[in-house]
Amino acid sequence: MPGPEQQSTAPGPGPVPGPGSATGPGSASGPATSPASGPARTEHCADVIVVGAGPSGSTAAYHLARTGLDVLLLEKSAFPREKVCGDGLTPRAVKQLTDLGIDVSEDAGWLHNRGLRLVAGRRTIEFDWPELSAFPGHGAVRRRADFDELLARRAASAGARLVERANVAGPLVDERSGRITGVTAKLGDDRRPVSYHAPVVVAADGNSTRLSLAMKRYRRTDRAMGVAYRTYFETPRHDDRYLEAWLDLRDPTDPGHRLLPGYAWVFGMGDGTANVGLGVLDTAGIDLDWRELLRRWCEALPPEYAYRADAVTEPVRGSALPMGLNRQPHYADGLLLIGDAGGTVSPGTGEGIAYAMESGRYAAETIVQALARRTDRGRELALRAYPQALRSAYAGYFALGRLAADLLGRPKLLAAAGAAGLGRPALLNVAFRLMVNLTEPNAKDSLDRLLHLIGRVAPGR
Repeated sequence: MPGPEQQSTAPGPGPVPGPGSATGPGSASGPATSPASGPARTEHCADVIVVGAGPSGSTAAYHLARTGLDVLLLEKSAFPREKVCGDGLTPRAVKQLTDLGIDVSEDAGWLHNRGLRLVAGRRTIEFDWPELSAFPGHGAVRRRADFDELLARRAASAGARLVERANVAGPLVDERSGRITGVTAKLGDDRRPVSYHAPVVVAADGNSTRLSLAMKRYRRTDRAMGVAYRTYFETPRHDDRYLEAWLDLRDPTDPGHRLLPGYAWVFGMGDGTANVGLGVLDTAGIDLDWRELLRRWCEALPPEYAYRADAVTEPVRGSALPMGLNRQPHYADGLLLIGDAGGTVSPGTGEGIAYAMESGRYAAETIVQALARRTDRGRELALRAYPQALRSAYAGYFALGRLAADLLGRPKLLAAAGAAGLGRPALLNVAFRLMVNLTEPNAKDSLDRLLHLIGRVAPGR
């Protein structure tokens, strides 16, 4: 059974108004109608509201808007704005970018990478991204401040109405049905109150997701949570073509230098700097100063990284990592959860951007199908397919990730497995392919087909 902060409610049977309508108390003067059937809709009504213009929200808004739906994309900050992230993108994320029509060439400002380098003790192993029909054979790196704005502007170019400095305060709820019918927000520096109305709302407001909490979507406490801290420093290795993960992250305050449940990374940015950080599972209840740990870890880097305290270009910042679909239900009462709001970070690797974007696309496809239905019941049934789409895509893979997370939480077992794995590159390659989730069912390679099957049939919950 789930161990939520409070038990989540099951989806209710309330009706879903069709495109162009706004229901519930406090609706704008008269229901807005579609351009084909009546007066132009008011500024504060839409077919869909997306709260949050991060990777998941902007991806959802793009795919919704390109079908002709009227989409409001509300962002509490103004671009450019910073987010805590490793800035490294796997081929899964690159595929989502190309599906948005974004130029991901190096001439357009991206640094491509060939694969992942694992470092543990004195051992180093490099794995190239596999060449697959479903995914490109390269990853990429780009700073989040630039990356997020690029995606938000792309959604706006597709027709989404992007509203910056729109700090969403809470949901508008129909008292009779319990359905969300819009949101309230405070706009701009003067925090002017405004209400937005739509029959469907998408929560893409990150791990804190105040909108989800207001609608009683609670975090499952039986799912792992992680924390990440990162900074940037100047280094001659800024154009490294491999994402680098150091597996032997240790506690400097412990006399035995115990192995911590996580890893550190160095991702070259191609601009003279590297993004350096650490990701740790917080399930073990370890009480450490993570900023100080990152500083000490950087000081212990080999000389070729040329780390110096005066070469650090930004302060250390941290963030929580919601993993393994840990907030549920992902759809109920007119509200869909995507990205960090729905806990789509991989529990095995900490990768978040690819799954955030994919969940945004799944949600958009579900909403498009729902709003095309002719009856309220038909629209509601279509919307209820979204959680199943997430389960079909991720339940098995995330179950494997939770096993990996459990391994990370057992330092002695982790040390033994790491020693065994690094001594057997072929075995480690299998683990690498499973953890980065780059497989396809129709590959000629029998190992690839087997890995895809394992990811699909692993028992999710």
